[in-house]
Amino acid sequence: MSAASPDCGGSWEKRRDKEGGDSTEATAKPKRSFYAARDLYKYRHQYPQNFKDIRYQNDLSNLRFYKNKIPFKPDGVYIEEVLNKWKGDYEKLEHNHTYIQWLFPLREQGLNFYAKELTTYEIEEFKKTKEAIKRFLLAYKMMLEFFGIKLVDKTGNVARAVNWQERFQHLNESQHNYLRITRILKSLGELGYESFKSPLVKFILHEALVENTIPNIKQSALEYFVYTIRDRRERRKLLRFAQKHYTPSENFIWGPPKKEQSEGSKAQKMSAPPTSGHISQTSMHKKSKDSKNSSSAVHLNSKTAEEKKAAPGGPGEETDSLSTEPSSEATKPRNTEDGNAENSNSELEKTVTDPTERKETATPPEKDEEGENHKKDGENPGTTGSHDDVQLQ
Repeated sequence: MSAASPDCGGSWEKRRDKEGGDSTEATAKPKRSFYAARDLYKYRHQYPQNFKDIRYQNDLSNLRFYKNKIPFKPDGVYIEEVLNKWKGDYEKLEHNHTYIQWLFPLREQGLNFYAKELTTYEIEEFKKTKEAIKRFLLAYKMMLEFFGIKLVDKTGNVARAVNWQERFQHLNESQHNYLRITRILKSLGELGYESFKSPLVKFILHEALVENTIPNIKQSALEYFVYTIRDRRERRKLLRFAQKHYTPSENFIWGPPKKEQSEGSKAQKMSAPPTSGHISQTSMHKKSKDSKNSSSAVHLNSKTAEEKKAAPGGPGEETDSLSTEPSSEATKPRNTEDGNAENSNSELEKTVTDPTERKETATPPEKDEEGENHKKDGENPGTTGSHDDVQLQ
């Protein structure tokens, strides 16, 4: 199997190069995809700009399909027929491209325009319908088997299926199935099975990076599959695992920045503070000078007051009280100003010395297809660097 994999990967690269896309098993350093980052940010954050969902009342087509009330369009096939007659028919599952949007619905439009988008109301109704959930899990198992994977238990753990060698070889060569996996992962999260995603992604990463049985999938796994997971801690675990096994290690561009970079920014921060410290010392020196001046002013004023008390003429008291109070108050605003200056200075240093943070808080991406855009991503790779736990949280 391992001897056959490079040949499969090589032929697949040639085919993709002809199509105009980058090869997945690339020799050059991979690049992050802006389209992927934008699409998955939107998904993880519950489609923040999906105003249509509030107004749009659909006819619960996805739920009715899973209740076996209507067939999926345009093929006119009911869910029971798909689950019973299509299971194991790998030719049909491979070459038919209209069923996947019905089996794994999302709150975004796919390539089959007959398939309806989910709404939040339909999601809640779907979760409450036992027969729909039961069939949804059967559909998930059917697709896992098609990929050479089996569902092991009710917590979502997976393992190699009996037919894994044949199916992994096929999966390594068929890029459009990576789009399907992205859709399946998203749909699991929408319909109440978020916890099933991490075991599947971990399994795929292990097979791609450690076992080298499906090496061509690693780019999609790191660019898409990992980032469908909404829990930031889970994503980071998977990225740490991938970074440990990724070769060449210097080409790993996902997740937090490398240690050397973070240490470099720390060194910059350490070298910058003496200036602010000097400023604060100067301001403190000024403060002590000012306080000395004010105290001497108070002393002189009190002396004058005593002299005036001895002499007749009441207005002196009024003048005295007016001259003493402002001098003591004058020190207070200076303290506040100096404190503010010090704080703002340190804030400024942070802003200047850590430009990565400014990049990472850039406006998040907003729109992309549900994973149907992998090829486009290859052509328009976007920016390098870590997008997730960095830019798009």
